[in-house]
Amino acid sequence: MLKQTFMSLVGNYFDNIQLSEKLWLEFEKHYSQKSRHYHTLGHLENLYIQLEKVKDQIVNQDVLLFSLYYHDVIYKTTSKNNERKSAELATDRLKDINYPPDKIAQVNETILATASHSISTNNDINLFTDADLAILGQDGTTYQNYCHQIRKEFSIYPDFVYKPGRKKVLQHFLNMERIYKTDYFFHLYESAALENIQKELETL
Repeated sequence: MLKQTFMSLVGNYFDNIQLSEKLWLEFEKHYSQKSRHYHTLGHLENLYIQLEKVKDQIVNQDVLLFSLYYHDVIYKTTSKNNERKSAELATDRLKDINYPPDKIAQVNETILATASHSISTNNDINLFTDADLAILGQDGTTYQNYCHQIRKEFSIYPDFVYKPGRKKVLQHFLNMERIYKTDYFFHLYESAALENIQKELETL
């Protein structure tokens, strides 16, 4: 599903199957790195499914799709610039397919928004960041599996380093007025997300 959608998306702007295939292989290589356990193609599939639920609310579908593919393309647990580097790579690749500059800027803004998940004046961005955080509001078993995957991604860090950092991330979400900015995701996941986060904090 992901590859077919990606190839079709690129084909809307650039008629070169070889380049489209090259872009996909580069993209697939990044998301299939052995160090990844949560930020994988599976995460993108889940994000796609979440966005499909609110498709009728999205103004710029292609912007969010390109953002989906590139928002975690660069992901290193030792870096604090993953979102910026992902946005930079997205810019370079989207220029190659002649994607409109104003739309590239919107993709950049959407990707950078995933660094803090703060509320935006652009509702498409709110839908995207909410969908990105949908994992927080899943059932207990799914959430526990997510926690395990995140811990594996940060396995180079001992508990005395990992736990305070993880607590800081979780507290960031609890300090928000609301985790989910859009009504759809708020009503669907907010209460479960708060419960999941609180339970995880109690184990750290």
